[in-house]
Amino acid sequence: MTTSEAPIGRLVVCPTPIGNLEDVSPRVLAALGRADVVACEDTRHTKVLLDRHRIRANLLSFHEHNERARAEELVSRMRAGAVVALVSDAGTPLVSDPGFALVRAAIAAGLEVEVLPGPSAVLTALVASGLPVDRWRFVGFLPRARRELESLLADTPETLVAFESPRRLAATLALLAAREPGRPVAVCRELTKLHEEVRRGTACELAAHYRESPPRGEVVLVCGAAPPGQVSREAALEALSDLVEAGAKARPAAAAVAKLTGLAANELYRELTRQ
Repeated sequence: MTTSEAPIGRLVVCPTPIGNLEDVSPRVLAALGRADVVACEDTRHTKVLLDRHRIRANLLSFHEHNERARAEELVSRMRAGAVVALVSDAGTPLVSDPGFALVRAAIAAGLEVEVLPGPSAVLTALVASGLPVDRWRFVGFLPRARRELESLLADTPETLVAFESPRRLAATLALLAAREPGRPVAVCRELTKLHEEVRRGTACELAAHYRESPPRGEVVLVCGAAPPGQVSREAALEALSDLVEAGAKARPAAAAVAKLTGLAANELYRELTRQ
């Protein structure tokens, strides 16, 4: 076989169920069965799915700690003609899961990348929330730092979709309720699983509920758009700093910014003096 006739492999990105093992497409099962190697976030987790559908495959671990090294190895195998299937533990790879480095490396090497459609906790929660879907934003896992979280929630003029830890959900909702008690929210928990729950209401209502009933399992939080004209704390502090640098006195300037933004003047003043 000449060099020009050498087989060229490819990468097949395969979404897997987010809970119910029956939610896998025939195309994905066929791809997994034909692949020379299946790169998976957790080989034990993927084996459960493959055993359920009586598929035997060569599994290779591919996770956040070895992604770059494995990507180089897998690209070499694809160049030699191998077909590599990429899966994560649940849902579509790359969406808050490993895989980006491999897809980028395959594209850079001129290899074919085929993406199969399938389950996604993000889209399932968005549709189930009952909130507007014409404009929306997915941010992955919510930031832990309070200031970053406040800024994110305030600066989102579209429906916001995020993953959140069940341990932090009540605190996140309380933070949102303190600023916007009437903001519409949906908490989507254990989607497609036996104990699936989609609870809709205002930030105030859901904060109260989950304060008394801490959730379990995997959570997707969907928030309605921030009210028009709302300014983030960071933007307000930046404006306040500019005013003070221009010669304004701190307290009157904080009061003026608070009146325009709806934020508390005392809090703005305290934040300014900490800088």
